[in-house]
Amino acid sequence: MPIFEYRCQSCGHQFEHITRGDAKASCPKCEGEQLEKMLSVFAVGAASSSSAAVPSDSPCARCGVPGGPGACGMAH
Repeated sequence: MPIFEYRCQSCGHQFEHITRGDAKASCPKCEGEQLEKMLSVFAVGAASSSSAAVPSDSPCARCGVPGGPGACGMAH
């Protein structure tokens, strides 16, 4: 089941909708059906560990916090 991103042409609300079969999407805010399909960005998972994606000179490479540099709040 693909997930599509839409922008409602009536109220401007942007949202995602999981498409099931022939079901039509409608705006969850105003229930409008005049929707513009937006360009989606795909998320791709990697088979390797997440710490391999963090540069070794990054402060969070030492403690392993997945949120990235500065996420742990520790001064390294």
